[in-house]
Amino acid sequence: MKELKKLKLLKELYTYQSLGLEYFNDIKNIKQTDMQISDSLPNSIKKLKITVSNCHLCTLSKTRKSTVFGEGDINSSLFFIGEGPGISEDETGRPFVGRAGDLLVKIIENVLELQRDKVYISNIVKCRPPNNRAPTQEESNECLPYLLKEIDIINPKIIVTLGATAYRYLTGDKTPISKIRGEIIKLNNIKIIPTFHPSYLLRNPSAKKFVFLDMKKVKNLL
Repeated sequence: MKELKKLKLLKELYTYQSLGLEYFNDIKNIKQTDMQISDSLPNSIKKLKITVSNCHLCTLSKTRKSTVFGEGDINSSLFFIGEGPGISEDETGRPFVGRAGDLLVKIIENVLELQRDKVYISNIVKCRPPNNRAPTQEESNECLPYLLKEIDIINPKIIVTLGATAYRYLTGDKTPISKIRGEIIKLNNIKIIPTFHPSYLLRNPSAKKFVFLDMKKVKNLL
């Protein structure tokens, strides 16, 4: 019961942010306490996954088939964050298993020369938005404590945000992805590198060259 009350309080704080109150300031000024906002959540990935599977804090829980928690190497230095689950992910309960997921795996294997299970992959929201739309600010705010806890547990050196939604909702920075991609943004002791989402590359194959360059930068940092 105590944990539920804390989660509801976090939900209220993020709701205030969506109404215009600056809970997150400029990304360069984010404090360590912001990354630890979800301290009331379990300190293990296994227990956190169970907590997420029982979450009903937002309306996405009413239409989901499965919650889609992060997966991969919990000791990895590299953490990928996408927007939200699609239809394939909702069916299987695993992140990035559709066409966009297949492309992400090819990028990881061919450019970074790593296996999928050697990195950690998650999303901004853990339930599929209807019709594969982008999650709303409120939905993201309500789910963000789970992601922040994942980051806190994994403690990666590098976070790659996939697409504008993931970058904006994680950092609060509204810079267009076309302008910010490939840049290195420091968040405490973590480096964030935004790049295009694999689903965008499926629609715009010419942009693959930019993601190739971004992943080369990630590889060099690793």
